[in-house]
Amino acid sequence: MFPHWFHNLAVAALWLGGACSIVVLVDVIRHPQKMVVMNVVWPVTALFGTMLTVWGYFAWGRASAADAATGRRGGGAEAASAQPYPVVVGKGTLHCGAGCMLGDLLAEWLAFFFPVVAVWFGWHSLFDDRTFAVWVLDFVFAFVIGIAFQYFAIVPMRDLSPGAGIVAALKADTLSLAAWQVGMYGLMAMAQFVLYRHAFGAMAEVDSAEFWFTMQVAMIAGFATAYPVNAWLIKVGIKEKM
Repeated sequence: MFPHWFHNLAVAALWLGGACSIVVLVDVIRHPQKMVVMNVVWPVTALFGTMLTVWGYFAWGRASAADAATGRRGGGAEAASAQPYPVVVGKGTLHCGAGCMLGDLLAEWLAFFFPVVAVWFGWHSLFDDRTFAVWVLDFVFAFVIGIAFQYFAIVPMRDLSPGAGIVAALKADTLSLAAWQVGMYGLMAMAQFVLYRHAFGAMAEVDSAEFWFTMQVAMIAGFATAYPVNAWLIKVGIKEKM
């Protein structure tokens, strides 16, 4: 049983994430990004990045007043070329993180409401613990969404055919996504199987604030493990600057 203080902390963190996401979403609607997919990336990543994402958005991601006056939209390679390289890498990493966040949201709730889905992905056959089967589902959802995000970022910038766009998206996002999941799964495993069981005697369930608070922190861990990979992908030209 989780103590009240921890539950209250989790609820407060989730409310903060939701509020930050709304703040960014409202501003993105008023100041759309040139790279359309970033209109989704910024609000989604604010769910776990909270105030740091809001700060990053207004400092480096928001469409400028000059863009609004001329009818241009913020973001894209032109804007990225004028920004510090660590910022460019951070934005590219968040691009990957948005796909992971959406994939986890969809997969976790799908398996919660329809447990048979976890059976399809190995529960009782490959895994005794349902968690690992759902993690496989998480990865599949995150991978599909992440490739779609990357496709709609790369194709317009490189003017690629659909087939070439899919190949380029796979090259750009596969390694990044895998690196993100290493950090995310690693922290979730330590929290769920070690910390929570030892300190509280139970794991956090999907329908609890504690679970999604843990996911917020796990996403930040995913950002940390994916950042150096994205730095290399952008440096060698496999992944576009955001």
